[in-house]
Amino acid sequence: MTQKTLPELRGPRKRALFRIPLWPWEIRGLPPALKNTTAEVSGMPPVIVVPGLWASDRTMWALRRFLCKSGYDAQGWGLGRNLAGRGWDGDISDLSDGWAIGDRDRPNTGEGSVPALCDQFAAEVKRRSETLGKPIALVGWSLGGFLAREAARDNPDHVSAVITLGSPLIGGPKYTFVNGRYRRRGLDVDWIAEQTVARHDTPLQCPVTSIYSKQDAIVHWSASIDRWTPQARHHEVACTHTAFGFHAPTFTIIKAELDATYA
Repeated sequence: MTQKTLPELRGPRKRALFRIPLWPWEIRGLPPALKNTTAEVSGMPPVIVVPGLWASDRTMWALRRFLCKSGYDAQGWGLGRNLAGRGWDGDISDLSDGWAIGDRDRPNTGEGSVPALCDQFAAEVKRRSETLGKPIALVGWSLGGFLAREAARDNPDHVSAVITLGSPLIGGPKYTFVNGRYRRRGLDVDWIAEQTVARHDTPLQCPVTSIYSKQDAIVHWSASIDRWTPQARHHEVACTHTAFGFHAPTFTIIKAELDATYA
């Protein structure tokens, strides 16, 4: 059983929601970023870019284009719109062994959906890595970052690095804008939060980077701080949650972290 405990954090600040309409202004640096980036690596290292909740590969086109121009083989996750596994009707015991340790007989009222999606994505990462014959870097926005980290946790030989953008690294939906919605749907949000902590008993082995913003009104920035991975690196940027996938300063950090991995 894990000795780690869930920290007492807050949900996102509702007043920060007023900043969301500013996101078109926050991405004004995107065109020059796409134009001016240059490749500092060779061999086109593979990268999978994972969309956030309710988003799809189309949402991540700008980041994939930037990474391709930066010398990477940037790919979509290929699993359609990210609906957090909604509609999965399996049992908790159907999940891979790293989930719900000691509590696999509990009923599933929706709590198993994201873990099931984690398992699905992890299998896809492993398949692509084995096909390529090399590990793959993962870059995930919001929930996509959580999926990326858990895929890396379960497949350490197939993932070379993980970078998350405004992702709830702990707490699941508990410290996010959808907390109330999930509770109204009958999900045990506190159990999900405990699971995100328990997963850290299996440490991440690859380089890990978390990019966060204190202006984020969807995921509270403190939930994006990795307290238990010694090699974790953190970068603060100034943008809304909506802008992460189009924000030039964020792109610059992603490139620098990937370049350092493949130097």
